[in-house]
Amino acid sequence: MGRGDFRAAAVVAAVMAVATVLVATAYDLPVRDPDGVSVPTWVRLPVIVAAAVLLDVVPRWVLAARGAAHADAWAALRFVLRDRWHGAQVRFTLSGLAAWYVAYVAFRNLKGYLPFVDDRLWDTELARADRLLWLGHDPADVLHQVLGTGWAAWLMSGVYVLWIGLVPATLAVALVWTRRSLAGAFYVTAVSFNWLLGVVVYYLVPSLGPVYSRPGEFADLSPTFNTRVQEWLLQDRVDVLAGPWDTRSVQTIAAFASLHVAITVTACLVAEVLRLPSWVRAGSWVFAVLTSVSTVYLGWHFFVDVLGGAVIGAAAVVLAARATGHPLRRRAEAGPGPAVAHDRAGAGHP
Repeated sequence: MGRGDFRAAAVVAAVMAVATVLVATAYDLPVRDPDGVSVPTWVRLPVIVAAAVLLDVVPRWVLAARGAAHADAWAALRFVLRDRWHGAQVRFTLSGLAAWYVAYVAFRNLKGYLPFVDDRLWDTELARADRLLWLGHDPADVLHQVLGTGWAAWLMSGVYVLWIGLVPATLAVALVWTRRSLAGAFYVTAVSFNWLLGVVVYYLVPSLGPVYSRPGEFADLSPTFNTRVQEWLLQDRVDVLAGPWDTRSVQTIAAFASLHVAITVTACLVAEVLRLPSWVRAGSWVFAVLTSVSTVYLGWHFFVDVLGGAVIGAAAVVLAARATGHPLRRRAEAGPGPAVAHDRAGAGHP
């Protein structure tokens, strides 16, 4: 963090961590590892990072050592490690991962505290806004009529579950595989701002989402893995509300706004700003549209939650660009701009 790559992300993480402690203390609530029920974070996170590093190093080692003797192969490994994982890169990766993860853990805990802080729900008002925007129709019902409730339920469930792998995959690209440090810091900081803005909006407009506030409207959907996830999350909420200190579960139900949509839009906009290959940008936007449709179709969110998520995702990109000094414009095709020059200088090589 010597060049300040993740200073803004660290500030976001610190603010959210302090807020977590304050709320937990005020309402006598535990601070949990949100993903540590089955495998603790101190085991899972190093394994994920190690796997990403191996995927970065091993192919390059194989290419460098191809046709070489055994001794030369080990020399090739040392060369790849020195080239890819010098001290500056290790510090960059670990500091970025730490800043992001503290913000994420704080986000999940603050989200879980919401029903203890404010039991007012805005689902009725959000449903009314949906009908207003859809000219008197319920958007989920329209999607069910157009797409059906059979194969489409499986497709939408697959899209929604696929998103779970999106954040760690994109973080691996930003922190482990890329050497464009300013670009990586830009994206990681934008994701951190998503956590901050998302939890603020959760507290401003507490809600459950259509599948929990109007479950009968989604009873005709074919049972999928998504159905079981919705049941698990509802049971977690019941367990936490019954006794937050008596369970390791974390309450994670909150509808407005959709952070699935927010982070997907952030990824799309960052891809545009960085001018990634056209197939990456096009694929990102297609996935963003599918994510938006699936989240309404399956009842996780209202349509206005999707709109709110898109606004949060765009705002996070703007804030991250200002905080990291990244130029908030698409780079010209010809020649590297200042951001690229900074990236290369930070990485030590093109």
